[in-house]
Amino acid sequence: MDLNDPRNGVPGLPDEPADSVPLDGDGSTMPLPRVQRQPLVPEGTGTAKAARVVQLVAGEYLVTLNPVDGSEITTCPPESRPVPVRRTPQDRATVREAARPPAPAGPRGPELPLLEREEERERLARLLSRGRSVRVTGPSGAGRSVLLDAVAEACAGLAPDGVIRLSGYRRTPSDLLQELYAAVYETAEPGPGYRPDRPHLLDLLRDVGAVVVVDDLEFGGAGLEDLLAAAPECAFLMSATPDVTAPAADSPVEEIFLPGLTRIACLELLERAVERPLEDEEAAWAADLWFESEGLPLRFVQAGALLRRRDVQGIEALQGDEPVWDRPEAILDDAGDLPAEAPDDEVAAVPAGHIPLPPLAESAAPAVLLASSMGESARESLRFAVALDGEIPHQAHLPALVGDTHGDAALGTLVNAGLAVPVAEHYRLAAGVRQQLVAYEESADAKAHAAAQHYAWWAGHPSVTPDRVAAEAEAILAALAACRDGGHASAAVLLARTAAPVFAAALHWSAWERTLRIGQEAARLAGEVAEEAYFHHELGVLALCTGSLDRARTELEASIALRGALADRQGTTVGRRTLALVVDRSGGPAPLTTPAGVETPGAGTDASRLPGEPYGDGPATVISKRLTLTGPGSVLAGPRRLALTASRRNLIAAGAGALLAAVLGTIVTLGTTANDGDTNTPMNIKPVESAQQNEADNNLPAASDTAGSTQRPSPADSGTTPGATTGPGVPGGMGGTTTDPGTSTGAVGTSTGSTTTRPSPTRSTPRTSTSPSKSASPSVSASTSPSASASPSLSESPSTSDSASESVSSGPITTSDPAVPSESTSESGTIA
Repeated sequence: MDLNDPRNGVPGLPDEPADSVPLDGDGSTMPLPRVQRQPLVPEGTGTAKAARVVQLVAGEYLVTLNPVDGSEITTCPPESRPVPVRRTPQDRATVREAARPPAPAGPRGPELPLLEREEERERLARLLSRGRSVRVTGPSGAGRSVLLDAVAEACAGLAPDGVIRLSGYRRTPSDLLQELYAAVYETAEPGPGYRPDRPHLLDLLRDVGAVVVVDDLEFGGAGLEDLLAAAPECAFLMSATPDVTAPAADSPVEEIFLPGLTRIACLELLERAVERPLEDEEAAWAADLWFESEGLPLRFVQAGALLRRRDVQGIEALQGDEPVWDRPEAILDDAGDLPAEAPDDEVAAVPAGHIPLPPLAESAAPAVLLASSMGESARESLRFAVALDGEIPHQAHLPALVGDTHGDAALGTLVNAGLAVPVAEHYRLAAGVRQQLVAYEESADAKAHAAAQHYAWWAGHPSVTPDRVAAEAEAILAALAACRDGGHASAAVLLARTAAPVFAAALHWSAWERTLRIGQEAARLAGEVAEEAYFHHELGVLALCTGSLDRARTELEASIALRGALADRQGTTVGRRTLALVVDRSGGPAPLTTPAGVETPGAGTDASRLPGEPYGDGPATVISKRLTLTGPGSVLAGPRRLALTASRRNLIAAGAGALLAAVLGTIVTLGTTANDGDTNTPMNIKPVESAQQNEADNNLPAASDTAGSTQRPSPADSGTTPGATTGPGVPGGMGGTTTDPGTSTGAVGTSTGSTTTRPSPTRSTPRTSTSPSKSASPSVSASTSPSASASPSLSESPSTSDSASESVSSGPITTSDPAVPSESTSESGTIA
C-alpha cells in the first residue's frame, strides 16, 4: 500500500495487517472478512497530466469542454448529430440498477417488512393500471420510499417500457425529462454525449409508455404539469413531503396522504428490529414513543437500534456490573458493531432488563445517544456528514477521509441505526439527525476543507468517469458551499474548476450550473479575477445551450471585460467567438470591442449623441458592411452617398464639424493679415475715428463716436460675417456678399431699447464694382433707442465711390445660428 496515496487518508499512516485484527491483549487474532468495495481510482493509474477535453452535442450545438480557457461552442451540422434509439429491456434494467444506491459495507441489519400499507399499495397499483398519475404525500420518515418500491414491483409488467425509477432530490423538471430520456434512449453509435433540445426531447418522449416512479419530488404546480405533459403516455408515481407545492386545482394527479402507523404496528416493527419479543417495560416505553413520534416508522427503526445497543452492553453489565452508557466502546469494535466472538443468539437471549431504558426525550431524538455508542470511524463519518449539510460521502471515500482503511464499514453502521437513508444514488442523514448533532459542528469548517481538497484530487483524476463524479454531486456541492462560506474560498474555486466540466460531460447540468454559481462567488471573494472570468464564460455557454440568449450575452460580456482587463488574449478570443454566436442567434448587432477586450459604444448609442439632443431622437443606426461601387453607374459616391446613407444625427455632426473648421480657418487668416505691414492689401482694413459724408445721402452727417464706445475692425472681406453669404470666384470672399439693411446677425447679441453707434472702417485701396451703388466703403448700421450703447456689428455695402456711405437699420439687431445662412438684401446691389 502506498502510504502517500490520498486514498489511504493521512500521508504516512502505518499499514495494518489485511487478514487479521487483534481481539484481546494476549495477541491472539482471528481472520476478518474483507469487504469488497469500489476503489477510488483504478490501480496502476498515475496522476492527471493534462486537462480532459470532452465533446458533446447539445441540441444544435457542438460543445467542446475545455477546462483551461473555457468551453467552445459551434453549430453542429445535422448529419453529425447522434441518432437516439430505444434501449432493450436488459439495458433498461441495467440503467435502473445503476441508479440505485450501492449496498452499504459492513454487517447487514434486520430486514423490516412493510406494515399496514397493503391498502395503499393496492390502491396505487389500481390507479396506475388505469393510466392515472398519483402523488404520495407524507412526512419524512413515514416510509414513502419503501411503499414506492413495493408498488413498483407490483407494476413491473404493466407498461411496454417497464418501470423507470427516478429521483427528484435536487432535480428540476428539465433534469427529470433528461433522465427519463436517458433511461429509454441511447445513441445509435458510440460518440459524444447527446442532450437533445426541448423540441426534439418532447418528440422523443411523446411515444414513451412506462410507469415512472419519482421519489423525493421537490416541485409542484406548473413544473409538475410540464413534466406530465411532456410524457403523456406515462403514468407517474411520485412522493413528496407536505411542504412541497401541491398540484394545480385542475391537475389530473391523484394525491394520497400517508399517515403514521398504529401503535400495534409500531410495536411489531420494534420487535422485528430487535429480533426478540418486547418486555412489558419496553412495550410501555414504545407506547410513549409512538405517541411522541405520531407513529413514524423511522423513529422505531432508531428505537430498535437503541434496544440492540442496550442488549449488547448488557453483556458487560452482567459480567462486571459497570455502568454501560458511560463507557459504551468497551466491547465494540472500531466500526461500532458487535465483536465477532459474541454470537447473535447469545446477545438476543440477554434482554438486559436491569439496565434502565433511555429517557423519552432522548429516545425521540436519539442521534446523540446512538452516535456516542458507535466506533470512532462512524463518529468521524458523522462529522463529515454534518460539515457537508447532511450529505454522506460515498463509502469508497470514507477510508481516505476518516483515516481508517476499514472506514467504509461506518456507512453500514449508520444505516442500521436509522441515522442514514438512501437518496438517489447516495446516502444522507435522516430527517432531523443533522439538527440533533449540534455538538459535531465544532470542526465543520476543517472537515469541509479536507473534503474539498480530496474531491478536487479525485474528480480531476483522468481515470474517474464523469458518471461516478455525477453520482457524488451532492457531496461535492455541499463541500463547495461550506468552503465558500467558511473562509476557504480558494479551495472552493479549485474544486469548482475541477468538477464543473466533469458535471457538464455527465450531462448533469443542474449540478453544472450550481457549481459555476458557487465557483463564481468564491472567486469573487478570493479575488481571483481570471477564475471569475472563466465561470462567467461557462455560465454564458450553459445559457446558450439552454436557449437563454439574454443571460448568455450578459455572462459572456462580463467574461470578456474581465479577461480584457487581464490581457488574456486567448480567453478573450474564445469569449468573442461565443458571443458572436449568441448575437447571430438573437439577431442583434455585436458590441464593439477593443483588442484588449474592453467594450466601446457603437454608433447610434448614447455615447454618439450630440450635446443637447434629446434621447431617442432620430432613427437607430444600423451597422452593416460598407459597399464599394466603382463602376460607371455608381451614384453613391462622395457627398451624395453620405447624404443618402447617413442619419440625421450624423448629418448634424458633420455640419457642425465643417462650420467649426471654417471658423477656425477664418480666425487664423485674420490673425495673419492683421500683422502684415503692407497697407496696399485690400484685406488691410483700419477703423477711423469718424465717418465721411456721402454725397449720395444728401450730405447727412456721419455717426460720431461717443464716450465709452467700443471699436473693433469689421471682418468685411473674410466672407464669414454672420448674416452674409459669400459666393465663389472672388478672392477673400468679397464678391457675392449681401447684407440686409434691416437685420444685423452675428455673435454680438441683441441690443433692445438703446442707441448703437458703430465706427465705419475705410479701405486703403478702394475697389471698383459694376454695382449700381456709387460708394465703396462699408456703411454703419445704427439703431436708435432710448439709451446709448456701442456695438461692434457692421453692415457692408460695396459701391463705386471712394467715400464711406451710411445706412440706418430699421429693425432690431438679432442673433441667429451661424450654421444656418440667412438671406439678406442690399440697397446698393450685389457684385456680379
